[in-house]
Amino acid sequence: MNKKNKKRNEYEEDLIESLKDSKEAVAYLQAALEESDMPEVFLLALRRVAEARGISNLAQEAHLNRENLYRLLSKEGNPELNSLYAILDALGFKFSVELKKVSHF
Repeated sequence: MNKKNKKRNEYEEDLIESLKDSKEAVAYLQAALEESDMPEVFLLALRRVAEARGISNLAQEAHLNRENLYRLLSKEGNPELNSLYAILDALGFKFSVELKKVSHF
């Protein structure tokens, strides 16, 4: 393994470890929602949070098939709202809608 891959693996391991903390996971998911290519970034972030919590346990908590959960959170995944709600609920999170910050000139 070259140095670049080793550093990437260490980063991924540290990230997954930090995402076991609910506050860290929420902040990470909120930051993903603010990205310009949000759907893809959010699904990647949600997949990492799911990995941190354990895919099998999460699937069971969300009442989803483990393979289906992997598919929903894949790059090609496009989870329906009810599946996304079930995943977030199983993680102990909820949806939230808030006003955009509008700057007035």
